[in-house]
Order: sequence, then C-alpha cells, then structure tokens
Amino acid sequence: MDPARKTGDGARIESRRTVNLGLAWNIILAASKTMAGIFGHSRALLADGINSTSDVVYYFVVKIFMEIAHKPADERHPYGHRQMESIAALVVGAFVITTAAALFWDSADDAYHYFSGHVEKSIPRIFTLAIAGLTALSKTYLYLSTKKVAARISNPTLMALAYDHRNDILSASAAGIGIVFSIFGYGWFDPLAGAVVSILILRTGIKIVKESSDDLMDTVPGKALDDLISANAMGVPGVRSVEELKAHRFGPFIVANITIGVDGDLSVIEGDRIATRVEEKLVSSVDGMQKVYVHFHPAGAPR
Repeated sequence: MDPARKTGDGARIESRRTVNLGLAWNIILAASKTMAGIFGHSRALLADGINSTSDVVYYFVVKIFMEIAHKPADERHPYGHRQMESIAALVVGAFVITTAAALFWDSADDAYHYFSGHVEKSIPRIFTLAIAGLTALSKTYLYLSTKKVAARISNPTLMALAYDHRNDILSASAAGIGIVFSIFGYGWFDPLAGAVVSILILRTGIKIVKESSDDLMDTVPGKALDDLISANAMGVPGVRSVEELKAHRFGPFIVANITIGVDGDLSVIEGDRIATRVEEKLVSSVDGMQKVYVHFHPAGAPR
C-alpha cells in the first residue's frame, strides 16, 4: 500500500482542513466580487460573485456529508460510510451543472440586452480587474492544493471540489477578459466569454457526476486491477491458478472475491492457510484494497 496514503483520522483531519480553507476563501471572494461588481459596474464580476455565493452554500452541504462519511462501521454499514463521499461529489457535480446552465443563460441574456440597447453600457472600474486577478490566483492555489490532497487520500469529494476550483479560475479569467474588453469599448465580448466558460464548466460537471455515479453503482475497476490482483495472488506459494476474480469499488475502497486453485492433496487446514496468505498479500499490496474473500479448490478439478 502506498505509504503516502492517509486513512482514518489523518484523512479526516486533512479533508476537513481542505474543505474549511476552500469555504473561507469562497466567503471572502463571494463578498468581494459581489460588492466590486455592484460598485465597479461589472456585470461579469457580479455574476462571478453570485457563483461564489452558491459555492458557499454547497460547501456547507459537503461538510455535513463528509462528517457522516467518517463515521465508524456499524452492523448496517459493515464497510463504514465512505460512500457518502461519492454522494457528496454527486451533489457538487449537480451544483456545477446548475451553475453552468445559469451562467450560459445569463450570458445569452446579457448579449440580448447589450445588442438591443436595453442596458446601460457603463465602463467597469479598473479595480474590478484586480479583484478578478486575485480570484484567479487564489483559486489556482486552491485547485493545486485540493487536488494534491484528494489524490493522496483518494477522496472523490475533494477531487470534485478541485475541479470546481478550476472552473472558478476559468470564470474569473473570463470575467477579467470581459472587463478589459469592456474598458476598451467592446462590451459584447463579456457575454461571449461567459458562454464559452459555461460550456467548459458543464463538461466538468458531467465528468464529476459520471465518476461519482460509477462509484455508487460499484462499477468494476477494470482489467488493469484484475491483472494486478491475479499477479499478487499467483505470487503466494501454493497457489497454482486463479480461477475466478470479481472486484468492485466501495467508495474509495476495493472489495474482491477470488477463487484460487491449490494442490488437491493438501489438507483443508493447509488450503485455508494459503487462502489467508492470499488475503493478507492482496490487502497489503493493492492500494485501496479493504477486504478479500478467498475460495479455494483443487487445481484442475471440474467446477
């Protein structure tokens, strides 16, 4: 198992710290962008501030789900509650898709009002550009740090939040570009940039929903994992063949059912010892492996 991978209390503390950091920054950015958008006459920055406000709302939802995810196993949940992390990621994905749809609609509405002359074509203040730049820089840091933690502790919720930080970089950059063009008299570029960014955000939201749904539906991990499990099992003395293998995900963990072939002349006790060694080898060698069920029978015997 990867020694850098954190589980248990270490993962809980690190994930909580990462979520709290993102929440704090979203509160700061939501307030600053909304106020700057109003007083700086930038519709693009105001829309981005509203987006950050929605981020604050679902961050609180994510915090609740992640606390439930770290509850210990019980009789009804023998593998724990870690699938709540995938449910939380699904919530993030739904918010991202909703944000993309709202941003596209707002961009189309802005374009209509701009070209129809129903909106005052005021020039944004220069300080709005600084706020957009600060957002892009802070979100770049949050994206990189959150993605690093998510990969280290295999947390789908944090990975979804990292993708959302990346979306915020795109939306802040689009707002900044729109502000620059508006200052030079090309206000139509603002809704165009917003529409392009909304499509990119939509793609990210769909990706988050797909990945989290795969986890919830126990999607088979794939041939590469099967080959890794088989190779480790065959490396255990006494194992002559791997007859059948089924593995599925449970949140960030993997559960496997494997049938091995052993010498038919061995005693049941010796066969059980080999099966136990296979289980221990797979749990210690395959990253994320939580439980292995091993069945053994005489190698080459009719099934």
